[in-house]
Amino acid sequence: MPATTSTADATADKRAPKRTATRTRAKKRAVVPAGDPQAGWPAASVTSRLLTLGPIAFAGAAVLALIAALAVGGGAAPLAVADPGPIVMVGVPVMRLLWNIAASATIGGLVFGTWVLSRDESEFELAMRFASGSAVAWVIATLGAILFTFLQISNVPFSADAAFGQQLWFFLSTIAAGQNWLMALVMVAILSTLVFAVRRPWPVGLTTVWALFCLWPLASQGHAAGAAGHETAVGSLTLHYTGAAVWLGGLLVIAVLAAAMPGVRRLAMIERYSSLALLSFIVVAFSGVVSSILNLGTVDALFGTGYGMLIMAKAVGLILLGVLGALQRRRLIARMRTRLDEQASTTRPMVELIVIELAVMGAVAGIAAALGRTPTPVPQLTADQLQDPTPAQILTGEVHPPEFEFMRLFTEWRFDPIWTLLALLGIFFYFAGVRRLAKRGDRWPIFRSLSFVMAMLVLIWLVNGALIVYGKFMFSHHMVQHMILTMLIPIFLALSGPITLLLRAVKPRKDGSEGSREWALKAVHSKWGRFISHPVVAAVLFALSLLTFYYTPLFRWAVTDHVGHMWMIADFLTVGYLFSSSLIGVDPVKRAPYAMRLISLVLVMTFHAFFGLSIMTGEGLLVADWFGNMGRTWGPSALQDQQLGGAAAWGIGEFPTVILAVIVSIEWFRRDERVARHRDQRVEAHGDAELEAYNAHLRKLAELDAQREAQRGGRS
Repeated sequence: MPATTSTADATADKRAPKRTATRTRAKKRAVVPAGDPQAGWPAASVTSRLLTLGPIAFAGAAVLALIAALAVGGGAAPLAVADPGPIVMVGVPVMRLLWNIAASATIGGLVFGTWVLSRDESEFELAMRFASGSAVAWVIATLGAILFTFLQISNVPFSADAAFGQQLWFFLSTIAAGQNWLMALVMVAILSTLVFAVRRPWPVGLTTVWALFCLWPLASQGHAAGAAGHETAVGSLTLHYTGAAVWLGGLLVIAVLAAAMPGVRRLAMIERYSSLALLSFIVVAFSGVVSSILNLGTVDALFGTGYGMLIMAKAVGLILLGVLGALQRRRLIARMRTRLDEQASTTRPMVELIVIELAVMGAVAGIAAALGRTPTPVPQLTADQLQDPTPAQILTGEVHPPEFEFMRLFTEWRFDPIWTLLALLGIFFYFAGVRRLAKRGDRWPIFRSLSFVMAMLVLIWLVNGALIVYGKFMFSHHMVQHMILTMLIPIFLALSGPITLLLRAVKPRKDGSEGSREWALKAVHSKWGRFISHPVVAAVLFALSLLTFYYTPLFRWAVTDHVGHMWMIADFLTVGYLFSSSLIGVDPVKRAPYAMRLISLVLVMTFHAFFGLSIMTGEGLLVADWFGNMGRTWGPSALQDQQLGGAAAWGIGEFPTVILAVIVSIEWFRRDERVARHRDQRVEAHGDAELEAYNAHLRKLAELDAQREAQRGGRS
């Protein structure tokens, strides 16, 4: 559950005068002058402290830490064979450092524009301009990183002739590392265009998401593709880069914007950033531990290698940043709030802490850049570097798991840091919301809380357990995983009502910014949200996802590429949640009458059965060059295993469908019971007006019939 609206919002409402629409639009175009008007600080003094000391401390600490870390870890030491020279060896980590800083600044500006700052104030436009300039710097840093990385790998001297360009293009189009850099360049170039063009809420929010995706290509280079533990390493690095970018980028945005903001707005920004920084600290610490375990291998390597010494230095810096963050949450914000109430400056208690935190963060950033070039104690050997790789190692980088037995469901594990952390954070925020409701006297059904915990625990087991281990090699296990993702976990999610809890627990913001509650409402009430959550559309998406996934190249992408597999999990969970929520959920989505729900459920169940039968009776192997070439010597053949997967899709998929049908029927019965009970209570209290009106109508008809009969008798 995201942080609630800051107390500064309420203060802003009390102090700020009401503005007309014309004045509001004018204020968006205007830039608030630097300085603190409440304290009378000179503008130049505040600007020099925030815009000069902070960034200078950061840059100086980063450079010094980078030089020291390269010396300790040997990241810039001459190579024994084909050494490209000291300029290239030092230039690679320097460009990596610049890339990290530019990426962080861009992401920080976008995150602040999306979630922290008010769109009714000039601060929003300032943040977007900061993000735009940083995005251009990100493109330039990417070009520099590509050039120096190519010079190091190829050992080709730099030249302006056509031959050098051809070799560079061969690197970008053919070599895996070059392809990742080319993808990063294209993605960042698109981002730099978007940041200049977008200003409305939804485009800015989607651009922020795209900026976070731009970190993925670099994260995928952090561990050799095809090496053991590649997927776990890429997941942990992705988390690490994301948390660090939001953390560092947010601090840079504060250093740039704080001088141009009034005290009330400055306090609101600091409070919201504090929540982001705490979450970033958790993400960075968690992912850092995972990466360290993978790359160190043993405890001795932590103390006996240069890489281990840099890990310890980075950990010390991270702990120090955590302490500074705690001081910020407990003391700085309280002092700023007190000074604001006393009409005193809110700048003085903030400057020193920001400068110190930026200096420490710069040192950590320098060490991180050097770590990326320091040899790890655990060698990252790909399949072609092994003496006698197995077919499974050639295809996946992993050895084939042992023969499957029932107990393997509880003993085989492969850690997925991204989904595990998301599930754990989901449980934490869910119960934080429940606790917030309880503190103000509102009740939240215990059954919903248990349903959410069950959904998250099943998800954690699914993404780390035997099904994910064997599903990489066997179609049947992959299909069971699919059924649980789309049919079982979404039922528990729909019954837990996470969106309803968020809307009830998080206070609305009133300062023109958009927090978690506002974004949830935008998603629920948007045209696109209403469309995909419509019961008929949700049922069609649920059914068609099976066909479009298994009978298109998407299936190959999901089983052969870690990125594709992550998207597969997200897609199955989303489609399953939309379908289950349209039938039995408590979140605010459009739902059809109960009869239509049962009809759509029967149709989907029928389609599901036909899909399972088509897989069971199929004679062609899906992704044959993958599942058919694993070299497995036990269990059924690849085709027989695929047919077992079809049986699982049919059999296992029907069980949750029956559960859904039972729940819909029970809810229908209870609804009719409530309607009948309310009607009886209304009749007892006020009489049955409808029945009385109907009886009066019948009496009137009878009287008319009697009059007609009497008239006929008189004429005869």
